[in-house]
Amino acid sequence: MPLLDLDKITTGVSKTWEGFLRDWDRSLRAGNYPETTRYNYLLAAAQLARYLNENATPDLEADDAAEDPTEVTRAHVEAFQGWMIETRSASTALNKHKGLQQFFKWLMLDEEEIDRSPMERVRQPKTVKKLIPVIRDDDTRKVLAACKGKAFLQLRDEAIIRLYYNTGARLSEVGNLTVEDIDLVTDSVHYHGKGSRDRRVRFGPKTARAVSRYLRVRAKRKGAELPDLWLADRGGKRLAPNGIKIMIKRRGLSAGVKGVHAHRWRHNFAHEWKRAGGDSGDLMLLMGWVSEDMPRHYGASAAAERAQETHQRMGIGENV
Repeated sequence: MPLLDLDKITTGVSKTWEGFLRDWDRSLRAGNYPETTRYNYLLAAAQLARYLNENATPDLEADDAAEDPTEVTRAHVEAFQGWMIETRSASTALNKHKGLQQFFKWLMLDEEEIDRSPMERVRQPKTVKKLIPVIRDDDTRKVLAACKGKAFLQLRDEAIIRLYYNTGARLSEVGNLTVEDIDLVTDSVHYHGKGSRDRRVRFGPKTARAVSRYLRVRAKRKGAELPDLWLADRGGKRLAPNGIKIMIKRRGLSAGVKGVHAHRWRHNFAHEWKRAGGDSGDLMLLMGWVSEDMPRHYGASAAAERAQETHQRMGIGENV
């Protein structure tokens, strides 16, 4: 099932809101926006519409805005943003803020339905930057041990986990791989990154062996003719990224390691790269980043450890 189901997203919104959202999605598709981006943008706008219809207080006078997005005001957005902070989190509210910025920008510039965006003076929610801890080799070893064996699921899960560990890829990048994206001649994988930015990343012998073993057993499974690399246990269907997310968490728990998810290996990759003295520009290419802020952000939770190791190696204050 695709991530983006417009019928489901627009449940509970007015016909006018639904029409605008469908037109906006058409515009986003024409702009080649990734499905995950389209989903997050459309969901933010639909959630605002439902809030104005179901949760807004009477003093907000939101009846017209609940029917038509061109009637939305700054006060409506700020109330929605505050509600999001209270019921979800500041980081979630920030994501909604960014999505709504794009929606009302489209209404103003592309559709010329409004003269000014209600987002014009709405402040972004302040968030506390959480440091995601890297996952240590010992913990990864435990998770991989939980996959040990020659059964289909064991071979599949080890191959998936080794790709995250060895290449630092995003959850969706590994999750959406096709069989053709794997090249066992060059031991490399073709990732389709955010913003249609593709890249090829090499992987090591252990990962190559794990992927090769999985491909051999995959060839004998129902659904082997599918282009998708990862197959579900039953039914000959693809294993979607969300299924991989659940699998990783389950494997972590069975290994006695809490909080295991794909992004922790991404942070670990950045940490180990910096620890080895790797170039930040090369890291950006491997990770599929365009912002120079990203190398500083990833692996930040272990930055103090790297600094202490460098300090010890340099021997400052030990010369007298």
